[in-house]
Formats: sequence, C-alpha cells, structure tokens
Amino acid sequence: MNNSHQPSNVEFLSGEKVYLRSIEPDDLALLHNWANDPETRGLTGEIRPSTYAATLEFYQKVQADESRVWLSVVSRDTNQIIGETGLLRMFPAWRTTDWSLIIGEKAVRGKGYGTEAAQLMLNYAFGHLNFHRLAIGVVGFNTKALRFYEKLGFQREGIQRDGYFYDHQYHDFVMMSMLDHAFLEKRKQE
Repeated sequence: MNNSHQPSNVEFLSGEKVYLRSIEPDDLALLHNWANDPETRGLTGEIRPSTYAATLEFYQKVQADESRVWLSVVSRDTNQIIGETGLLRMFPAWRTTDWSLIIGEKAVRGKGYGTEAAQLMLNYAFGHLNFHRLAIGVVGFNTKALRFYEKLGFQREGIQRDGYFYDHQYHDFVMMSMLDHAFLEKRKQE
C-alpha cells in the first residue's frame, strides 16, 4: 500500500477552467514561493520574507480558524494549483467579510482563470454563506487589479492616501466593496 500523500482533487467549487478545493500540505511549497516572489509581494503588500515554517503555520492557523475559508485555485486542464483565494475576517452578525485572490502562476494570468475563480468565490460568499458585503483592498498602482475588480462589480469606496510604501515611495491603498444586490444584478446581466 502506498502511503505517500497526494493532493486532494476533491472539488469544493467547480467551474469550467478552474475548481477550488481545500489547501493541502502539498500546496504549501507553491504558496511559499509565491509569497516570496518580488513581483507578487509588491502587488499584494507582503513586506517580509516568508519561511516555509511560517507558511506551514499559516496553513495550520487557517485550518483551525472559523473566521476564514481558504482554498486553492486549480487549473482543470492540468490539475495543478495556480492560485489561492479566501474569505477572511468573516463576521456573520454583520454579514460582511474580506476577500483575497492571488493567481500566483504568472504564466496563466490574464487568461480568465482569475475571473472564474472570482465568480465561484462571489457566488459562494453571497449565495451560500449569505454575506451582504465583500471588501477587498488593492494597492493603487496595481491598475490591472483595479480594473479586474471593477469589471466584477466592485466599487471604490475609499482611499487610504499614501497608505502603502513600496520601492522607495508611498502609494495609495484603494478600498473596494461589493454588495449582494449588485452581485445578483450583475449575474442577471450575464
């Protein structure tokens, strides 16, 4: 009998190009690499190097934290993890949560995988968990991400002026949100 651990390909949320599943221990090496990639760090606001031990600690924390849901984004064609997405700071009493999406594999960015992963997570958050509001923060110079979230239906709701320091200069940090009725309206239009 083979006791080696294989990543689970059990789909939690299913799309045509991607599916979302629980993060598995075998995913951690990629998550660790993405967290230390200079370009990705600059776009996501990570400022410190991440050790593999810290990645493992984050994984264990997420597994035990009922205020988070964190998932791997997996390409249906290759069954390989290409990103991560999650809900954090979930506060059911106010029906609000924050959301994160990172497509760590640069070769697949801009090919629709992120859009489908986003749609799966938005549908899950609004349609299954009954959240009313999802929020996300985006560094101001990340114009691709700003356009991406606006295309999904997120609205800019505030700016933290000079709220982010990167590469020797201050940048704005843009706060965005989407309400459930806007999601449902956009869904009807598609």
